Order: sequence, then C-alpha cells, then structure tokens
Amino acid sequence: MRGWLLIGLSSVVSLAVQAAEPLGRVDLSIGLYRIDAEVAETPGRRAQGLMGRERLLPHEGMVFVFPELRAHCMWMRNTPLPLSVAFIDDSGRIINIAQMQPHSEDNHCAAQPARYALEMNQGWFAEKRVAPGAKLVGLERLPAPR
Repeated sequence: MRGWLLIGLSSVVSLAVQAAEPLGRVDLSIGLYRIDAEVAETPGRRAQGLMGRERLLPHEGMVFVFPELRAHCMWMRNTPLPLSVAFIDDSGRIINIAQMQPHSEDNHCAAQPARYALEMNQGWFAEKRVAPGAKLVGLERLPAPR
C-alpha cells in the first residue's frame, strides 16, 4: 500500500512541476499588429489557459495549439479577464471571433474546423479592425502540439 501512495504522490508532484514550468512565448502578427503570445501546446497548458490571470498587456495574448483539426470550444471557468478569442484554421486564417465574459462556463466554438485559437483582451480584434479572413503570421514558429 505504501508503494502505491509513493507512486501517486510522485505523479502529483510531477504534474505540479509541469504546471509550474514557464510557458513558451512566440511573436505573432496580424497586419501591422504584433502579438506577444504565450503558447499552450500541451493538454495541461490548454486546460489551464489564462485561468487566474488578472491582466494582459495590450499586445499580449495566448495561442492554443491543438493536435487535431476540429471545431474546438473555449470557456472562461476561473478566468477573471474579459477576453476575445479568434479561431484559426491550418493556413492561419481567422475563422470566427467570439467575446467571452469572465468566469462564464458558456462554450464559444469555432464555426469550422480550427487548428489554433488566439485569446486577447476583449475588444482587441474589433479595435484593430481584425475580422474573419485576416491572416495570423508566425504560426510556423509554434511548437508541435502534444
């Protein structure tokens, strides 16, 4: 019994270390606008997202890299920031943009199969006049999803 407890405890510690490891960052752009994006390419990082985050600088965001092309959905559990999310296809084109309210468990989904999602401060896309069809540049620098 004691051996199983140790194995279980080491698994919990391993997960905690993985969650605490700093997120990678990548420079992306849409038109003239530069984005300093944290990268969520693993299941744990995608699940954590921006939970608990109090603020993002105006040019900061988080890009989610999905292993499969499908109509992914996002929600805002434990996320105090109002965010906008753009769902993006394999070629880097924005499919659709959704507005997400803090702490909401409402699903916001891609209108078509997506490979990426980019979360920015709410209103960022509208302020920059970025709409579906716009191309996100720099995705080739992202790590492969895990």
